Amino acid sequence: MSASYTFTGTWTVPAVPERVHEVLVDLEHYPRWWPQVLAVASLGPDDACVLCRSTLPYTLDLLLHARSRDVARLEVAIDGDLRGWARWHLAATAQGTRLDFAQEVRVSGWLGVVSPLLGPVLRWNHDQMMAGCIAGLSERVVS
Repeated sequence: MSASYTFTGTWTVPAVPERVHEVLVDLEHYPRWWPQVLAVASLGPDDACVLCRSTLPYTLDLLLHARSRDVARLEVAIDGDLRGWARWHLAATAQGTRLDFAQEVRVSGWLGVVSPLLGPVLRWNHDQMMAGCIAGLSERVVS
């Protein structure tokens, strides 16, 4: 059994798009500023293994493959415990950079089985993950 999820969000961080881009493409250092990213292992110039754990007591094992590293658009293909993609659009604003996030994924295995019952909880868990991202990213881009 599997389930599909679409996530979106828009935030602003206090730095120019080039600085935000610099931090977002540097996957190796995500654990330093994104609390829910536990570990990152490079698998080559376009690939990485990422372990994530938000508020719920499970760790996602994800394989990311870079599709785009443009300053205005960052995108990765996702495989592993989730399958799909995630994308950031970056745009300059008077306050810094607007980040438009979109993600489409399918879950299978035990997550796919519990999704019909726990869908709202899994969405809340994702929201907690993204809150950690934006808080950490906002601090990181000004340091």
